[in-house]
Amino acid sequence: MTPTLLAAAPPALPHTANDGLLLVAVLLSIGVIVLLITKLKLHPFLALTVGSGVLAAVAGAPFDKLTSSFVTGFGATVSSVGLLIGLGAMLGKLLADSGGANIIADTVLARSGKRVLPWSMALIAAVLGLPLFFEVGVVLLIPIVLLVARRGNVPLIRIGIPALAGLSVLHGLVPPHPGPLVAVDALKADLGVTLALGLLIAVPTLIVAGPLFARVAERWVGPLALPEETTPAGTAQAESGRPEHTPRFGAVLATILLPVVLMLGKALADVVVDNPSAGTQRFLDFIGSPLIALLAAVLLGMLTLGKAAGFDRARIAGTVEKSLGPIAGIVFIVGAGGGFKQTLMDVGVGNAVSTWSGKWHISALLLAWLIAVLIRLATGSATVATITAAGIVAPLAADMSSTHSALLVLAIGAGSLFFSHVNDAGFWLVKEYFGMSVGQTLKSWSVMETVISVVAIALILPLSLVI
Repeated sequence: MTPTLLAAAPPALPHTANDGLLLVAVLLSIGVIVLLITKLKLHPFLALTVGSGVLAAVAGAPFDKLTSSFVTGFGATVSSVGLLIGLGAMLGKLLADSGGANIIADTVLARSGKRVLPWSMALIAAVLGLPLFFEVGVVLLIPIVLLVARRGNVPLIRIGIPALAGLSVLHGLVPPHPGPLVAVDALKADLGVTLALGLLIAVPTLIVAGPLFARVAERWVGPLALPEETTPAGTAQAESGRPEHTPRFGAVLATILLPVVLMLGKALADVVVDNPSAGTQRFLDFIGSPLIALLAAVLLGMLTLGKAAGFDRARIAGTVEKSLGPIAGIVFIVGAGGGFKQTLMDVGVGNAVSTWSGKWHISALLLAWLIAVLIRLATGSATVATITAAGIVAPLAADMSSTHSALLVLAIGAGSLFFSHVNDAGFWLVKEYFGMSVGQTLKSWSVMETVISVVAIALILPLSLVI
C-alpha cells in the first residue's frame, strides 16, 4: 500500500514557459543545487529549497506562487515518508543498542569457514541493512569487519567490500530505506511489489559487487594494514553502554524480517486473491501497509531486543527517543526533495519529459537511470539523486503497470549509486575507517558502487521485458 498523501496537490503553477524554457529552468535549478552543495557546502535541505525557487521563477511562475508547490510537496512527503523513516530509525536504534547486530554477526561467523567469510559478511550486511540507514550500518559493521580480518588473517578488502556492498545494495534498492521510499511515493508505485522486485534484483547484484568483485579489488588495492583500534568511537553501544543481556538470534532475526514478511505477504495477496473486498484481503492490506508493518516491528523490538537485553522501560523509551535526533536532517532533505519534485511537476517539467522521451525513443527505465546517474555524479548524494530523478520522470509512471512502475523505482535507485567519489560523505567515511588513500578508495569503494549500479540496471532492463 503506497503511503497516502495527506495534503492535496495545488493546481499547476500558471506559467508561459515552452519546452525550451523548461529545459533551461531544470538545468539551471539543478546547477544551482549542485553548486550550493558541492562548492558552498550548503546543507542539501537549503540547496533544494533555493533550487525549487529558482526553478519556479525561471519557468515563469508568479512571484506570490513561487513557494506554494514546494510547501505542499514538502508537507505531503514528510507526512508519508517521514513517518516510515522515523519508525525505521527506532528499529535500527533498538537493534544497535541491544547488541542484536552483534548477535547476528557472531552467529553467522561462528558457522563460517575462511573460504566463505566474504559471503558471510555479505549476508550479515544484507540482513542488518534491512532496518539500518547506510551510515549507521557502516559504523556497526566496521568493528566486526576489522575483528574478523584480524582473527581470520584475511585481507581487509576481501571481507570489507562484501560488507559495504550488502549495505549499499539495500540502501539503494530496497524499502524502507529513504531513497526507495521517496521514489515509491513520487511514482505511486506499489511498495510491496517494489520490495519483492528489489530483493530479486539485490541478490545477484550483491553477489557480483560483493564477494566476486572483492577478489578484483583486493588485487587493485593491495594489502592494507589493519588499524590498531577495532572499535571506532561513535558506535551506538559505545554511546549507550553494553547491554546487561543479549537477545536470542531467532528473536532478533524475526524482528528484522517481520516488516519484510508483512509487506511481501500483502503484495502476494494482491496477486493471488481474486476478491479484493474479501475480509482476508483487507486484513492483509492493513498489516502489510508500510506504516503498520514497521510499527509492529518496533513494538515487537521493544520486547525481543530491548526487554531481552535487560533494558527497563525508561531505557527503552530513551533508546527510542534518541533514535529520532540523528534523522532530523534526513527527514528535512527528503521533505525538501518532495517540494522540489512537486515544483517540477507543477511547472510542467514532467509532461515535457514524457514528450522528449517519446521523441528520443529511449526506454523510460534507462532514462530514469541516466538522470539519477548524472545527479549522483554532480551532487554526491544518492538521496538527492533519487528524489530529483523521481520528480522528473514521475509522469512516465502514470500509465505503467504496478510491476513496471516498481522497476522504474529500482532503475532510479540503481542510478543513484553510480560512482561515489570525493563529493560523497560515504566516500570519506569508508576511506578513513579502512585507512586507505584516495586512490585506493576510488579503486575499491567507488568502482564497487559503479558495479552495483550497472549490474542492477542490466538486470532491470531485461526483467521489464518478461514481466
